[in-house]
Amino acid sequence: MDWNITEQSDIGQRLDKHLTGRLPDLSRSRLQDLIRDGHVTLNGKTTKASIALKPGDAISIIIPEAKAVEVVAQDIPLEILFEDKDILVLNKPPGLVVHPAAGNPDGTLVNALLHHCDDLSGIGGEMRPGIVHRLDKDTSGCMVVAKNDIAHRRLSEAFAERRMSKIYLAAINGTPKEKSGRIQNLIGRHPVDRKRMAILYDGAGKDAITEWEQLSVYKDCALIRCKLLTGRTHQIRVHMKESLGFPILGDPIYGHPNRQKIPSTRLMLHAWKLSLHHPIHDQPMNFEATVPVEYGPWMAK
Repeated sequence: MDWNITEQSDIGQRLDKHLTGRLPDLSRSRLQDLIRDGHVTLNGKTTKASIALKPGDAISIIIPEAKAVEVVAQDIPLEILFEDKDILVLNKPPGLVVHPAAGNPDGTLVNALLHHCDDLSGIGGEMRPGIVHRLDKDTSGCMVVAKNDIAHRRLSEAFAERRMSKIYLAAINGTPKEKSGRIQNLIGRHPVDRKRMAILYDGAGKDAITEWEQLSVYKDCALIRCKLLTGRTHQIRVHMKESLGFPILGDPIYGHPNRQKIPSTRLMLHAWKLSLHHPIHDQPMNFEATVPVEYGPWMAK
């Protein structure tokens, strides 16, 4: 991929920042790695991410193909809330990545599921067998997994059509003025930091709706009950920070863990309750993941 610097707005801009705007599907850190590894050249030569662009500069980038990752079964303990021949519902611990990706080739929930289930490898894709929704690495709580293709398709449709109820607990770094409310806006990838999501006002994002209620307060930090009506990436984390004005305790992306009212060793976000209809026999089912001990001071109120 090759082009020249011709726009006035690009002149003087850092190379990595320019590439972020030109290639929005790649994070800035990923682009910096490509520059450092020599996959990006400026006027035919390797260069640095911080170099300022000049009129007529010729940029060339080669994005190497991703290496295939073999997903292996690993004996990782799982807390199973329910299981039959069609689905499995579990309480995911904080710190467990859901599926393999760059930087996390193993030790994931998928590796654990492949060990636990007899035949899961072909359901929902090679890298994400059985996965119909996900939780962030540092989020704990209820997840449902499909064990066959029919269950996977129907659960995926139920999520897409908002026929599942998902309730979370979030401990935030402050107390909002209101005691409850409904947040509705558009969320999409942050225009500069591609690892973050943001509320967008240009129509480019997707509809994101969270209903919330304050349950209790401990040391001027509120415990918020969040009901998700949509399932955007980082939705609750963005809504707590940007709409309520208080990031979730322990959030390294949207908050400042070193400036919190209460110290936290984890992201204080827990997928507490999950309600759905069984994908095969349509029976209504309700699940609840035990509230972690870190929430004790709020739950005692």
